[in-house]
Amino acid sequence: MTTSGDSGRGSWASGAGFVLAAAGSAVGLGNVWRFPYITGENGGGLFVVVYLASIALVGLPIMVAEILIGRAARRSTVSAFKRLAGARSPWQGLGWLGVVAAFAILSFYAVVAGWALHYAWLAGRGGLAGLGPGEIAALFGGLRASPALNLLWLVVFMALTVSVVVLGVRKGLDRWSRILMPAFFVLLAGLLVRALTLDGFPRALGFVFGLHAERLTAGGVLEALGHSFFTLSLGMGGLLTYGSYLDSDDDVPRDAVTIAGLDTAIALLACLVIFPIIFTYELAPGQGPGLVFTTLPVAFARMPAGTLLATVFFVLLVFAALTSAISLLEVATAFFIDERGWPRRRAALVSGAAITLLAVPSALTGSSPLLGPRLEALAGRNWFDLVADLSTNWLLPCGGLGMAVFVAWRLGEPERRAQFAAGSRLGAGYAGWLAVLRYFVPLAVGAVFLHAVGLF
Repeated sequence: MTTSGDSGRGSWASGAGFVLAAAGSAVGLGNVWRFPYITGENGGGLFVVVYLASIALVGLPIMVAEILIGRAARRSTVSAFKRLAGARSPWQGLGWLGVVAAFAILSFYAVVAGWALHYAWLAGRGGLAGLGPGEIAALFGGLRASPALNLLWLVVFMALTVSVVVLGVRKGLDRWSRILMPAFFVLLAGLLVRALTLDGFPRALGFVFGLHAERLTAGGVLEALGHSFFTLSLGMGGLLTYGSYLDSDDDVPRDAVTIAGLDTAIALLACLVIFPIIFTYELAPGQGPGLVFTTLPVAFARMPAGTLLATVFFVLLVFAALTSAISLLEVATAFFIDERGWPRRRAALVSGAAITLLAVPSALTGSSPLLGPRLEALAGRNWFDLVADLSTNWLLPCGGLGMAVFVAWRLGEPERRAQFAAGSRLGAGYAGWLAVLRYFVPLAVGAVFLHAVGLF
């Protein structure tokens, strides 16, 4: 690898470090928590096919574009657009959108990660063993209604995230990605081996890969498309920021294919871990967001060695959340480093503290009548759901579309072609990638927006 022209900002120790860190950014709660339950809600197999097509035709082209912006500018979100489009260009608003998205997403994401931490702690001490469905539902309800527990685990999780980011690119992001991602794979593989022995595995296989056309609606198609943004961490500036630490000879198209492939494989493997458990114990697959926290614990409580399996599962969930949270916090941290000239330690601590404060309303949604029932009566959603909806249905698609349009239409042809082809064996795919980015991606993202406002 060559030396970065902005070495003071830091750079990856190797291409593998970048791939693992970017895969960690993509692999998160979206894979283990959200994807299985939306697959269950939309009938399985055909939804998975649409999701895979969305990854290939929309997610992957945008991922390449976002990483290339970062590498071309060697700056974080706002500074990158200033450098590439000019200091007074309105394109820098797209960079600000990435910073806002990172703050907003992590503010609710850290709360869910806190639930995973709480369940890992409970499972590790045998607190889920022998509980019935009603008791487990009451347990989750009690957690959501407890301001003390939500705030405690929020602070613990954010402290873990800050402790990695404050160490920098090589000692923090690179090193911990090399620890957390292999550990995640080992835990997932262990759970998959156990799932293979369950009676419900053949049924789960048919559910995930069987083509159930009668169960997929137009809304499900658009949800699959929208989830491709969330699961690949597109449009929030994380991959742009990680790309800014790359060297000029790194193969971005190849790395993007690898990252998307890892992310997709893990989402499917998570389904093949979760649904065999669901079907073996005759539980419902379409249980919504509570699938992980209310449905699965019922099965773990009935399984031989259920305490161990539950502990492994929720630790895996924490690892998945942590790798994604690190990339989100890095967006905010890199912004203050590049825009304000702050040292990394100060930037990480201030960003982490600000996001923790911003997360307090989400953490208190289950215990506050004002943030919960009253707001839901006025706006149709409580505070937590409003932030999640704003982030996943608006900020991410908007950011992804903006980056696609910028690279396809605003970035100069020589710079765009040179960045795509630099160090890459996939340079021959440039014309196809550009055509998809220019024409198909805007149409697909436009459909997501129309669906979000109820017009399609």
